Amino acid sequence: MTLSHPQPFALAIHGGAGTIKRSALTPALTEGYHAGLRRALAAGHEVLADGGSALDAVTSAVMALEDEPLFNAGRGAVFTAEGVQEMDAAIMDGRDRGAGAVAGLFGPRNPILAARAVMEHSEHVLLIGEGALDLCRRQGLAMEEAPYFFTQPRWDALQAELERRRSGAADDGDEQRRHGTVGAVARDRDGNLAAATSTGGMTAKAKGRVGDSPVIGAGTFADNITCAVSATGHGEHFIRRCAAHEIDARMRWAGQTLERAAGDVVDELGVIGGSGGLIAIDRDGRVALPFNCSGMYRGAIGPEGLPMTAIHREEFRIG
Repeated sequence: MTLSHPQPFALAIHGGAGTIKRSALTPALTEGYHAGLRRALAAGHEVLADGGSALDAVTSAVMALEDEPLFNAGRGAVFTAEGVQEMDAAIMDGRDRGAGAVAGLFGPRNPILAARAVMEHSEHVLLIGEGALDLCRRQGLAMEEAPYFFTQPRWDALQAELERRRSGAADDGDEQRRHGTVGAVARDRDGNLAAATSTGGMTAKAKGRVGDSPVIGAGTFADNITCAVSATGHGEHFIRRCAAHEIDARMRWAGQTLERAAGDVVDELGVIGGSGGLIAIDRDGRVALPFNCSGMYRGAIGPEGLPMTAIHREEFRIG
């Protein structure tokens, strides 16, 4: 079950493609992921049900995912090869293509609020490093120190990857290590669309590496005429293919449906090694959630308020 018919308002979220292996997914951990997704859906749905904007809804949903250590964003961000955390985020308003993004950031409790600050309180689209931090401080965003963001599983994953590299062992292609992003897309009662994406990047990534999440048109995009998109996966491939904007282009110029455009783009990414997925919503509130890997933490909710969540290729849990 998905939101495949017009909706007065709707929200879709993802907690990253490249899910944990089924063999390591205990019942308690499974429920933890579903619960985290449901909390994010509830946060965004509350905004939309009260007549709020799509922009506020995706902000609220992504903040909830950033606050959940199970997901690779905010508090659950992975570590670089040097043992630090560098976070990226972006937000886009479908009404006028207003956009804001940050990259290589550490400090703000919720990086998505930093991205929104860039959009609303600067003349720029993308800020990095100290410049982004200066803006966050001027806007009074909540800041945190390293202990808040530290999680043992992320640290252990870094050590395991560094040991693999030292030993010269072959890359095992672990999707969970290479992926990890959170995102939300929404349509509000006024027909406005918005998208938001936040990530800690790849485990053991190079210092200064930036993926597709904060790149407008690659990992994040929104335009009321067509769709809103938030991607997750091997970012370099999503950047090269301008994946999010490619969906817009196929809808705008080829007249394709959201389902076809999003599905085909994700399939084509898979052919060139771009493992991952995305969530998208069109101007009528239809939702697409395609992925080309083993799974994608994902969810959707419509006006009826029933959360739908899933992890692998399976039926959605409802409620």
